[in-house]
Formats: sequence, structure tokens, C-alpha cells
Amino acid sequence: MKTINLSYPLSASIIEEYAGPQVAAIGQFDGVHQGHASVIGSAVRLAEQQGVPCAVMTFHPHPKDVMKKGNYEGNLTPLKEKQEMMAGLGVDFLYVVEFSESFSELSPEVFVKEMLIALGVKTAIVGFDFRFGYKGEGHAETLRELGNGKMNVEIIPPFVQEGEKVSSSAIRKALQSGELEEANRLLGRPYRLRGVVIDGDKRGRTIGFPTANLRLQGKYVVPAKGVYAVRSLVKGEWLYGVMNMGVKPTFKEGVTAPSFEVHLLDFDHDIYGEELTVDLVSYIRAERKFPSIQELVAQIQADADTARSILESSK
Repeated sequence: MKTINLSYPLSASIIEEYAGPQVAAIGQFDGVHQGHASVIGSAVRLAEQQGVPCAVMTFHPHPKDVMKKGNYEGNLTPLKEKQEMMAGLGVDFLYVVEFSESFSELSPEVFVKEMLIALGVKTAIVGFDFRFGYKGEGHAETLRELGNGKMNVEIIPPFVQEGEKVSSSAIRKALQSGELEEANRLLGRPYRLRGVVIDGDKRGRTIGFPTANLRLQGKYVVPAKGVYAVRSLVKGEWLYGVMNMGVKPTFKEGVTAPSFEVHLLDFDHDIYGEELTVDLVSYIRAERKFPSIQELVAQIQADADTARSILESSK
């Protein structure tokens, strides 16, 4: 898969290099959840049938972040994660359109004519709730009308699981309320964080539980504070672990920004500066303050045992 960065207006060189018959799935696709996968999968299958490339068009930064509207608090899948997942779905081209205030003011007509038709999109595939253009004036049926014989449009119905529509907003809500299993069910996979191991206060090592302190690589939706059973990718190897996400109230007061600390089971090597990929498998408990270090240590051991049991049973 090739990633192509686009901005409006499209340059002559972009049009010359990439314009041509293609099928394009269009949307924000934050989370690349099961509903998104159904839209993208439809595009991949149709492109194969027609013998043309399959493209996905997404927007970066997130429109809610740029416009400062709604409840945007980060991405479910920052751009790097999104690129990797799109590649795994069989996409040929990922168009990353620069989203800005000026871009948000484009009319639906201009977007279709000067972005989609200019690129040679023959079939656009969107979800049932797709909105585009100035103030979201355009919707899926608008896209169909504006295609006007030059571009076909397929509208994919909602993806429903256990009677519930799968959506990014539902996943965000579940993560932030500590309902990790629900979020993972809607995603169709464990929620993933990625970061670089940085120096911490090294307190975990002094109490027998060394931790990798992460600086996240991207603006993620931060799940509820607490302790999680996780799998971590370290130097190409997946390892079991237990993660504390929070403010460490036993040791500190008045801290609001959460830290992300992973204790890797059966592992004690120097990994400062290494990148860690962390899949959150299960929510174990809420973060709380302990009256003594001894009680904290006992609870950490219990959490590690719980995490091992969960992870072994979920192989």
C-alpha cells in the first residue's frame, strides 16, 4: 500500500501521477472498527472485480480536532496505526487529505468535482452516515446526486453486532468508562496503544516490579484509569504484562496527567528508548490509593497473577 498526502487544491503533479479509474472508500475511519472494515472491504472487493486499484480517502488531523467541536479527546487509531491497518485490509492507495479550516469550507460540489472526480474515482463507497462539505451539508445521497453519471456511489448500511450499531463514539464511551471488553468487541480486536520507553522514577524496580514508562506516540483516546492485562510487542516478541494507567495516588497527590506503566511478566531487560506496542486485553480493576507500600506490593502481585491467568486463557 502507498500513502499519498493530498491538500486542496490538488496539484497537477498529483493528478498526473495518481488520477485514473479507481474505487475509493471515503471516511474518517478512526478506529478502523468492524463497521469501517465492512465499508473498506466492499471497496476492495469491487476494485478486484473491476480490475482497478482500491483507494481509501481519510482526513488528517481529525476534523473535530481542527474545528474544536464535539467531544474529541484523541484518536482511536493515530495515523500510523491507521496506515498499518489499512494495509492489512488490502488497500492499494491511502489518500491522507490535509484537513484545515479552509478545507472545511469547501462546498460538497467542489469536493466531489475537484477532489474525487479529478482523481478519476469511478465508484465511491461510503457508510450510511457519511457527511462532507461545508458544515456537513453533504451526505451519502448528496454524493450520489453529485456523481451525476461520472461517479457511481455505493452506500453501506450500518454494521450491527448483538443488536448495537458499531461506531467510533460507542467505542470511545466504552473505553473511557472502563468497559474495555465492550470496546474490544466493537473494535473486533484489542484496543492498542503505542509508545517509547522513557526514564521514569524507577520506583517499581525498588519494590520488585520494574515497569516500562511509556510516552505515547500519538494523541490517543485514553481509557479509564486503572490496571489492565496486556500483551506487549517488545523487539519483535509478544509478551504478557500488566499495565497501570493513572496518577499513582499511593505515591503522588495533585497529579492529573496519567502515566502509562507496563510491568512485563518474566522479563527484566533494559529497553529504554525502545518502542512498545501494547494491546489492552482486559480491565482488571480501578486505580486506588493504598495505605502502605506493603499492601500495594501485595496487590501488584495479585494483579500480575490475574493478568497471567486472563492472558493464558485468552490465547
